[in-house]
Amino acid sequence: MEAGVRDLKSFFGVGSALLPILYCAGLLYYFLDLSGSVQEAEEVGLGPTVLGLGVVGLLFSIPLIIRVVRLVGRARARGPGDDEPGSGRTVDADAAIARYKARQAEERDRTPVAPPPRTPAPRSGFGRRNR
Repeated sequence: MEAGVRDLKSFFGVGSALLPILYCAGLLYYFLDLSGSVQEAEEVGLGPTVLGLGVVGLLFSIPLIIRVVRLVGRARARGPGDDEPGSGRTVDADAAIARYKARQAEERDRTPVAPPPRTPAPRSGFGRRNR
């Protein structure tokens, strides 16, 4: 169940990163189709607009590339068939707790016990000296 939600979240993440790129590409296509070519777009005065849309589209592609690389890397690390119930990847809770307790006991044995801090003798009285 958890892997399905993670995959769905990754799918929506890639889709949300793709939206601004598609928007910039659509505007770029519109301006180039309106003028006919890049040279005509420059003559009409749309050169900086077309160049800016291209640069902004490339900048928006960076998060998309990062998300796709992470998605592919996670899919390779997980391997085929890991989500299936009989994939051999089961967790034995009792064994995990036993390993944790053994590790804690080893750490307690390795660390030296510090002597208790010395406290000064309590003073008798407040403001008066006892003789």
